[in-house]
Amino acid sequence: MNPIAFRILGAPYSKANSRKIVDMKIKGTDRTRSAVIKSKEALAYERDALMQIPGWARQQIAAPVRVTLRIFYASERPDLDESVVLDVLQNRYKGSGENRVLIQRGVYVNDRQVREKHVYHGLDKANPRTEVCVELLQPVQADMLAPDIGTMLK
Repeated sequence: MNPIAFRILGAPYSKANSRKIVDMKIKGTDRTRSAVIKSKEALAYERDALMQIPGWARQQIAAPVRVTLRIFYASERPDLDESVVLDVLQNRYKGSGENRVLIQRGVYVNDRQVREKHVYHGLDKANPRTEVCVELLQPVQADMLAPDIGTMLK
């Protein structure tokens, strides 16, 4: 499989530094519980980024992948945070359990499949963006990676 490469315009908002704590009503009760949600800015970035993923890139890969992201910010101020981009690249579902329905195909099925990441911070004041490259990881024989642990411990 050839690498899947494309560009998403706009700088991603940090998921880690922009979370909000809200009280949510528990369905079917009068009780509420606290929940942590993404900020309005992070949600807006997700919405805009989802529209920019080319149809040909939405291959729903169901195997381990390597993701390379070159994130170009307009300034040095934002933290380098790729998590919202990784979220955007996965399948989107609505509902849960038996009522779970796929509403939008992703580049890969779930971001848990990302086994290797390369994330770079760049500056481009005039054109903040993320350059995305997703590659299928080839299976590797375990015995070729390292010597036998048992012999190393002797």
